[in-house]
Amino acid sequence: MTDHVHDLRSVREATDRLLTAVAKMDNAALAEESHLPGWTRGHVLAHLARNADALVNVFEGRPMYESASARDADIARDAGRPLEEHLADLRDSGARFLATTEPDQDWSRTVELRNGITDLAANVPFRRWVEVDLHHVDLNIGYELDDLPAEFTDREITFLADRWSARPEVPPTALVTADGRTWRTGSAGEPAVTVSGTAAGLLAWLAGRGDKGASLTTTGGPLPELPPL
Repeated sequence: MTDHVHDLRSVREATDRLLTAVAKMDNAALAEESHLPGWTRGHVLAHLARNADALVNVFEGRPMYESASARDADIARDAGRPLEEHLADLRDSGARFLATTEPDQDWSRTVELRNGITDLAANVPFRRWVEVDLHHVDLNIGYELDDLPAEFTDREITFLADRWSARPEVPPTALVTADGRTWRTGSAGEPAVTVSGTAAGLLAWLAGRGDKGASLTTTGGPLPELPPL
């Protein structure tokens, strides 16, 4: 089973990196575009805070979000706040999430996330780590995919490669880094396509970020088109 204690420590470290970086911004910077289409930096920060509260709901057995429309409305409501309010909300919501993980509990139990997706409770801390570190990149403030911890990048590639496995619209695909690490994704069968590049480049493609595969080398066919996350 996933080492949730290790992942919770990584969540704390990633949150500290995020808070330190955000504290250097100003109100004008919050209104500028993030790397996510249609979202300002304020939208990204609002989403991160509300995601922490949503994961508290998951641990406490409530629906993750009241509804998709309520989730979107909360993000839109909070996006335009001044910097100090964003910082306080990020700190407080992150602390609430961590506090929910402290009591003794069955980490092997199944919990329900959005859209009927289920997972083990032990995997939720890594999901929060993904939210914090990947959205830190999305803020477009100098923290890049190449700056992500190597462990994070490898694990997120594994997670996303598994997510797109058995998808009939994605051909069987092998993923290879220059140092020989390999993954496979797509529908069943011998990989027809091989995609090679740096770990950061593979993550950018799988997660729909950065150059979205422009830096990768593909043999056996064109770069597969992935479904939206």
